[in-house]
Amino acid sequence: MVRNNLVKINWAPSAENSLQKAYEYISERSRANAEKVKTAISDMIDKLPENPERHSLDKYKKNNPGNYRSFEKYNYRVTYKYTEKEIRIIRIRHTKQEPLEY
Repeated sequence: MVRNNLVKINWAPSAENSLQKAYEYISERSRANAEKVKTAISDMIDKLPENPERHSLDKYKKNNPGNYRSFEKYNYRVTYKYTEKEIRIIRIRHTKQEPLEY
């Protein structure tokens, strides 16, 4: 299902915080790599309005009605929920962290 760019992307504060913490952690070793990871994840998120169903169903969402999706990039898992008017970035977690079912 292709959507238009009228769909708004909103971030949960905890997701924004997680991406910032990941950036800070990676930049302790390499600012270039931190920029690379943050940019790649942000670019993928920015493309979500084009087709929010492009990524697989979030396997950690109990009773997923089909609009909770997730993707992984550079060992970070991004979970989002989409509706007709909004894509909500719910969380960003490193794949080595214990997954949360919700």
